[in-house]
Amino acid sequence: MGTSRNVERRTILKVAGASAAMLGLGATTACGGGSGSGDGTVTLRYAWWGGEPRTIAIKKTIALFEKKHPKIKIKPEFTDYEAFWEKFQTQASGGNPPDVFQNAVGFLRKYDKRGVLMDLKTQADAGNLSLENFRNGVLANGQVDGKQIGIPVGANTMALVIDLKAFEKAGVEAKFGWTWDEYFDALQTIQDKLKIAGDTGYFSIMYLYDLYLRQNGKAFFTDSDLGFTEDDLTQWWEDGYKRVRSGLVADPKKVEQVKPLSALSAGLAASEFTWDNFSIRYEGEGESDYGLAPIPTTDGKDTGQYLGSLMLSAFSGTKHPKEAAQFIDFMVHDPEVGKIMGYDRGILATTEQYEAFTPTDDNNKGVKAYEEEVAAAGVLGKITPHPSGTDVIEVAFLRLGGEVAQGKTKPADAAKALFSEAKAAFAG
Repeated sequence: MGTSRNVERRTILKVAGASAAMLGLGATTACGGGSGSGDGTVTLRYAWWGGEPRTIAIKKTIALFEKKHPKIKIKPEFTDYEAFWEKFQTQASGGNPPDVFQNAVGFLRKYDKRGVLMDLKTQADAGNLSLENFRNGVLANGQVDGKQIGIPVGANTMALVIDLKAFEKAGVEAKFGWTWDEYFDALQTIQDKLKIAGDTGYFSIMYLYDLYLRQNGKAFFTDSDLGFTEDDLTQWWEDGYKRVRSGLVADPKKVEQVKPLSALSAGLAASEFTWDNFSIRYEGEGESDYGLAPIPTTDGKDTGQYLGSLMLSAFSGTKHPKEAAQFIDFMVHDPEVGKIMGYDRGILATTEQYEAFTPTDDNNKGVKAYEEEVAAAGVLGKITPHPSGTDVIEVAFLRLGGEVAQGKTKPADAAKALFSEAKAAFAG
């Protein structure tokens, strides 16, 4: 199904999605981790966050690894996202973080700054880990200052999730190369014809603002600072607030009232920006049909997109660096692991796993097709730098953007506050 009767499949790909905010953590260097026994068997602690389906799948991959590596045992540690980082902070501060753990690009420099992360290039040089066959340059996501401190297990990119029925009823079309002006014109048409907002609140999403900045020759971050000015952000938030007042963007009070539902699936708006692979929420929550649409552009071509990823990292103080590297290697390259995990953590990062898994449901088929179309369009660039403090700044951006939307804080004051909080986050 498309946004109009004549929309091609390459324009809109049926799928659903959701988003999650990053939370902060702290860590300190220490030694320890893992254990051994008299018969040469070693035990590694492996920690991750995620729901029950992910945990079930990961436990299957652990069993597969242990079968093929009988001298290495894996002790799983898992919980939900927020609790994971709270626990990790305590473990790291006490000098006993997991040997291997799930990680994300927003935390790499923070971990590295505290000496927590192993440079896995050393293990690759020793032959314990392969850095070959990663797709679309995604391996670079785990590199900081010449070190390989994260190994991607999956990849995703920003997308626009739309209510397909709403777009079709309004007679508007989303297509590759459309501009921001065309996007907002489409939302105005939706508002005029269907009497609902066009967007759920785009201007509070840090990673979307990053794409907009990249389209205009800037970026949200440099290696150690913000890559834009207070005036830039003030304008972004002023434009967003005007669209809230005009009804083009959903009323933030109503958005809060329908939580934990999203405003999109609750029918308050016709579109929402998010990561493409979070593909369960809308179909599970809403009563409409949803699809992935292209990111609007400034020049009709450049979307500013790049691939983000979840990764595996190893503790620099593990007693078993070789075994930790072998475990990570297995988890990112073994084809059977790819079949088991599917796209739970994003499109599979290595060619071995990507080719081994064939999605059968509409959601995963749509995500795969969307990313293939984006890659074929030639718009994917290198990932934006993420300095230490990124996690704190993302939360602040979401909070302050929300205050602007509600009229509680003026855009200029919110921009000034964001720069002040960013300065503190970078210093920490």
